[in-house]
Amino acid sequence: MAEFRMPSLGADMDEGTVIEWLVKPGDTVARGDVVAVVDTAKSAVDVECFDSGVIEDILVPEGKTVPVGTPLATIGTADGAQPKPVPEQKQGAPAPVPAAPAPTPKPRPPVVGPMVRKLAAELGVDLTTVHDTGRSGAITRADVQRDARPRPVAPRPARAAVTPYARRLAKELGVDLTHVSTRDGVVRAADVRAVKPAPQAEKPATPVVDRAATTRLATAKLMARSKREIPHYYLSTTIDMTTAMARLAELNRDLPVERRVLPVALVLRACARAAEKVPQLNGFWNSDGFEPGDGVRLGMAVSLRGGGLIVPVIADATSLGPVEMMDRVRDLVTRARGGRLRGSELTEATITVTNLGDRGVESVFGVIHPPQVALVGVGKVLERPWAVDGLLGVRPVVTVTLSADHRATDGHTGARYLEIVEKLLTTPEEP
Repeated sequence: MAEFRMPSLGADMDEGTVIEWLVKPGDTVARGDVVAVVDTAKSAVDVECFDSGVIEDILVPEGKTVPVGTPLATIGTADGAQPKPVPEQKQGAPAPVPAAPAPTPKPRPPVVGPMVRKLAAELGVDLTTVHDTGRSGAITRADVQRDARPRPVAPRPARAAVTPYARRLAKELGVDLTHVSTRDGVVRAADVRAVKPAPQAEKPATPVVDRAATTRLATAKLMARSKREIPHYYLSTTIDMTTAMARLAELNRDLPVERRVLPVALVLRACARAAEKVPQLNGFWNSDGFEPGDGVRLGMAVSLRGGGLIVPVIADATSLGPVEMMDRVRDLVTRARGGRLRGSELTEATITVTNLGDRGVESVFGVIHPPQVALVGVGKVLERPWAVDGLLGVRPVVTVTLSADHRATDGHTGARYLEIVEKLLTTPEEP
């Protein structure tokens, strides 16, 4: 039997609140399925399961705050519980009367993942009537969609249950819960999001103020720890972006407006590839010294609408092309500001990039995110006088900075990193 525990979703997280369970005892889950929504000091996060099996027991109810590492649920194997041992008979005791025939076992419940179960609830499909086509008798999304039939949605009963997260979300979005429809008698966050709130006069949103305060406090503690424990050193370089901008113009010529690539995609890609070439800046500092990262997991600082920062991770940044990198950035920023990130997208960044160029900032010297050993700052692409081969002209340039941990590296290593970033940006057509 495995335990599903409160995960650590960042160095600044000491505890979390379970605000919604997406599974219940008896549900079958697979590794990677989202099983709960956890509230941290910064945002609500979808948390995945790290084991496969059947949910046996929910140990922490919705709305309860517990420390990191606390067991939240138990997960058993799909085979079920072991049979109880038969007690030994005493010597001389009469032979037992033959037992009546065992009752016919109940049919095994369908194998359904939480996301498929959620889709079935949204479409009003009875899973006991669905013909499965998946592996080992599992019901797939296609099975549910095939059996879906248009039907009128009955209004929610007046006293239907509402999860704490759904109630809070309804308050933030201005949704009247009496107008929310549900199919299983419980109003969840998905039901609230499906309702378009009626226009109403703007009023102070207390939860947003509270969220900003808790986010600010979490950031303050982490940054104070960083400046107290990490001996920072700082470097900067200004890079000619003429070749990079020409490459962007060529890429964007064949792309729709909503997918056009911005300079930040090229910079993020260069930062990730440079970290691969300078592994001394890609990793963590712990009590035993420097620990290199297992590949490059690029953290990207994102400002939240209510204030504060969150750092989602691009796990495969070194393998993404410019268009794919831009798509990933848009997706992560949208979901980060909407509170829909997964737990795996918030952990184990090996190096972080902060970009304030979209706010008009020319250069930024950031504070390292412990236990990482480096942070890259990116400014705005500006047109500046620039001399090439003795001739003065106007060229687009960007300032890239590096904040690094002097315990892990020296200035020479940091300068080599920035040199590689510059080379990658001035020759972006190279693989």
